[in-house]
Amino acid sequence: QVQLVESGGGLAQPGGALRLPCSASGRTFSSSAMGWFRQAPGKEREFVAAISSSGVSTYYADSVKGRFAISRDNAKNTLYLQMNSLKPEDTAVYLCAKTNSRTIAPASTITNWGQGTQVTVSS
Repeated sequence: QVQLVESGGGLAQPGGALRLPCSASGRTFSSSAMGWFRQAPGKEREFVAAISSSGVSTYYADSVKGRFAISRDNAKNTLYLQMNSLKPEDTAVYLCAKTNSRTIAPASTITNWGQGTQVTVSS
């Protein structure tokens, strides 16, 4: 079965940095576009970043563009989200997700979700 497990969350000060890994099980990781989402208290879940199966193409929400970087290591079946210049508004539960396509496509079905990891940005 496919499982996604995020880690690396925790407390950070404004301007700080965190790196979130998402470890994936199964044989289909390298052929699947992946993404990161987040949900803050009292707000709807929002898209953060996506990456194609090969890692060649990436796409970011405007709110994190220039600060966050999505990457993957297919040999290790691991997805990453590097978060720099953190702001209090980045506070949320961050979840990784697997899609049913190789390319970045908004209409793609999310086939698997991770359990989420809490990121809190506060002084």
